[in-house]
Amino acid sequence: MKKQVNRVSLGYKRLPVEAVPPFAGWVVTCLTGSVVFINPPIPLVPPVPPDPTAAVDMTTRITNLQVAIKNYQDGGQLALTARNVAVAAVFEGLDALAFYVQTVSRFDRDLMLTSGFVPTSTNHGQSKLDTPSISGIANDTSTELDVHLTSIANAYGYEVQICTGTGAWTTVKFSAQARTIPLTGLTTGTVYQVRARALGGSTGQSDWSMPGSSIVD
Repeated sequence: MKKQVNRVSLGYKRLPVEAVPPFAGWVVTCLTGSVVFINPPIPLVPPVPPDPTAAVDMTTRITNLQVAIKNYQDGGQLALTARNVAVAAVFEGLDALAFYVQTVSRFDRDLMLTSGFVPTSTNHGQSKLDTPSISGIANDTSTELDVHLTSIANAYGYEVQICTGTGAWTTVKFSAQARTIPLTGLTTGTVYQVRARALGGSTGQSDWSMPGSSIVD
């Protein structure tokens, strides 16, 4: 019987640029210390001692992109160019890691999932991702809410929005995982409404979840 060949999806290139660092960071976390993916073609963290001849590691690429995204908030063509260069460097690293992971785990979908990458869907039809549900919102830390979502197959990450009263929904967090998404810097005594959607799939994102709410102590 012919084995099923799995391929790593490159759908991370369709993520909002703000969602790229969390996803890339999740891949680094999953690959670090792996007993299977032991020879990544791109270093995951900076070498110790520093080696100026080594390829730029993924952690540095991610940090550079985070800085570029923050700098671009003030606008300007130079800041946009710097952001584009930084995201291209992260994509270059992710592409190399994706090809490596696919080579090692092409016959083992579960193993591929441990890398942090998402296998391509076996369903070739055009369809949205399933909609996540908010399974809980906890206020265990002052000025913080921990949002718990249901995990969605083939999602690259999750976008979380909040609003207060009749105000507009505002994106406050992109996360590569659904289990616990901390929202920090909130105002004590305020009731926040929270909603989330999964990112990825053929349409780029799912529908928004039903909102949940919680007061911040």
